[in-house]
Amino acid sequence: MHQLFDVRGMTCQHCVRTVQEAVESLDAQARVAADLATGRVEIDSAQPREALAAAIVEAGYEVK
Repeated sequence: MHQLFDVRGMTCQHCVRTVQEAVESLDAQARVAADLATGRVEIDSAQPREALAAAIVEAGYEVK
């Protein structure tokens, strides 16, 4: 399922990788694309939205 998140706090490519790793810890097959300029993260995953958002928050970022 394709999902879009507004993520606050990402400032560099390391942040992008941290978010990707957080999502992949739930779903190794997930596809994650982040845009630093807009703060948007697009995720293709079978995991529920709430679980994905919780993983991003646990990694240290804010999900709007």
